[in-house]
Amino acid sequence: MGTVKPTYIKKLGKQLLREVNEFTDDFDVNKKIVDEHTNIESKGIRNRIAGYITHKKKGKGESEV
Repeated sequence: MGTVKPTYIKKLGKQLLREVNEFTDDFDVNKKIVDEHTNIESKGIRNRIAGYITHKKKGKGESEV
């Protein structure tokens, strides 16, 4: 089993998925898109959000979005 994502990561990730249609299943691309569309200064938080979005775009856990 994987780690549990905090609520703020899921909430912001889902909000970005609804508002921005540029996301792909490539983590590095999503990292840049998250950086452009948010004002998050923490690299770790940005990466966690980009990882969550990448996970959703790859089709894992599609029922939650």
